[in-house]
Amino acid sequence: MHTDWRCTGLRWSPAEGPALTWHHPVHGDRLSPIPPEKHLAFTTGPARHCIGVRRAGRHTPCPTEALVPPGAVSAQCPECARLDRSHSVAADTAADDPRPYDVYLAWFAPGLIKVGITAAEREGARLLEQAALSHALLGRGPLMAARRAESVLGVALDVPDRFPYAAKRAARHPVPPQERRTAELAELHDRACHLPGLPESLAVRDFAPVHHDTVFHLDRLRPDPGTVELAPGRTVAGRVAAVAGPDVYLDAADGRFLLLDARQLAGWDLTAATPGAPTTADVRSAGATDGPEALF
Repeated sequence: MHTDWRCTGLRWSPAEGPALTWHHPVHGDRLSPIPPEKHLAFTTGPARHCIGVRRAGRHTPCPTEALVPPGAVSAQCPECARLDRSHSVAADTAADDPRPYDVYLAWFAPGLIKVGITAAEREGARLLEQAALSHALLGRGPLMAARRAESVLGVALDVPDRFPYAAKRAARHPVPPQERRTAELAELHDRACHLPGLPESLAVRDFAPVHHDTVFHLDRLRPDPGTVELAPGRTVAGRVAAVAGPDVYLDAADGRFLLLDARQLAGWDLTAATPGAPTTADVRSAGATDGPEALF
C-alpha cells in the first residue's frame, strides 16, 4: 500500500471550478483548487500506479497497485477499468436508478455536436468535464427515458456520442463565436424536439444555450501550446492560465505555454517543487502526434 498523497485527476464543480483530486490510504480524499494565476509546481514519483475505483463517494484501491504507462489517458489497470465500467450508467446495470437524468446536446467544434446523458443533480459538471464549449439541455426524465432519447437522436439524426479529443482541443483557440454555436445547437434542438420516438416521460426543455468561455477562461489561451509528457522524476512548474475539461494550460517560468492533461496526471505520487523551477518533463510541440487519437 502506498503511503503518500496520490493524484487521482481533476474534478469540476459548476460553483467552485476545477480542482485536482488526491487520495491517501489513511487520510482519505482532498481537493486542490486550481484557479487562474495559481502556481502549480510538482515533481513526479518513481512510477505511476492504478488509482483503483471510486463509486458513490467510496474509494476502492487497486488490489495489486498495478503500474500504469506514463502516457496513458486512463489511470486504471484493465481489471479496475472493467469493474468501473460494470457499475456505470452506460453499462445498463443501473436501470433502477431513481434519480432524474438530463439529456444534453454538447457543442465542441464546428459540426461536432454530441448527445449525452448525465444525472440532473450534477448540475452541468459533466459538460465541464468533457470540455464542451457550449451546451443545451434537451429534456429531463427517468434514466431509461433519457437513455432511450439518446439512442433515438443517435439513430434518427446521426448524432454521435463521442469525438476524437484532438478536435475538441483545436477548436478552443481561436474560439468560434457564441452566435455560431448557438445557431448550430438551436437547429439540432429543434429537430430533436420534433422526433416521433422521444419517450413521453421525458420532459422536453425550451432551448437555452449555455456557453463556457468564461468558466474555462478561454480568453487567456495562446496558440500552439506544447503538450507535457510525464515520466518518472520529472518536474512541471508554471502559473495556471486556463482549464478546459481535463486540460490545464500553464504559463511556464521559461516563457513557454504548456498543456498538461490531468487525465495523465492521475496515478502519480507528486512532491512539491519550487514555483519558479524549470520544467524538465518532455514537451511535445503542437501538431506532433504519437499514436491514434483518443475518443472522449
